Amino acid sequence: MTGVEQVAGWVRAARAVTVLTGAGISTDSGIPDFRGPRGVWTRDPSAQRFVTIDAYVTDPEVRRRAWQGRRNHPARTARPNAAHRALVDLERSGRLRAVLTQNIDGLHQKAGNDPALVAELHGSLAEVVCLSCAERSPMTLALDRVAGGEADPPCLSCGGILKSAVVFFGESLDPGVFAAARRAALDCDLFLAVGTSLTVAPASELPGLAASARARVVIVNAEPTPVDGLADAVLAEPVGEALPAILSPTTSG
Repeated sequence: MTGVEQVAGWVRAARAVTVLTGAGISTDSGIPDFRGPRGVWTRDPSAQRFVTIDAYVTDPEVRRRAWQGRRNHPARTARPNAAHRALVDLERSGRLRAVLTQNIDGLHQKAGNDPALVAELHGSLAEVVCLSCAERSPMTLALDRVAGGEADPPCLSCGGILKSAVVFFGESLDPGVFAAARRAALDCDLFLAVGTSLTVAPASELPGLAASARARVVIVNAEPTPVDGLADAVLAEPVGEALPAILSPTTSG
């Protein structure tokens, strides 16, 4: 029995499956990852300044370049791939407890997962938030202003600095969202970590929480992770191939 076949059997036998996804699940949709061999930050470490809150607040040039990056971000036109669709099949089988995603691209919801089952740990690129009054508004409206010539559009309500509704380095995760993620990790009998380097806390703590609650832990990632040692199975295979292979039987379960 191969590792894929074994994990597929665990999925079929599971009562509740919680899935943590990272950038690796979206690369087949044309969105590059961050820390892989050809990742955005691997090729250009300085790009992290655009998502570092201190640099963003204090440097207008960082904000101007960040807005141009948002206009051209591949997530704006990306479509879900086979791995995203496999998680929709898992939900339809009645076994999906939650999708906990570190991604900001919204592709799980676009694929058809119930938004109520998706916890966006690192926020969303679909909205902007004002750092002064906390008002939120659609990203598309802000990008229309950028296209119209506003290089660094301020909040229309108070004039404050706008940023994407994404958790930057130096910011904390939404406590309510992470509390829901913890509950989902503790309330499952199978935990899948898919396409994530598991190097960014606190999301990297979730597989350990699941293991502490006696759930089986499976890691699907092309590169080794620091958490591989606690996993019941590690599938070092392309996410777009491995995830559909282990989840496809669930619709007949």
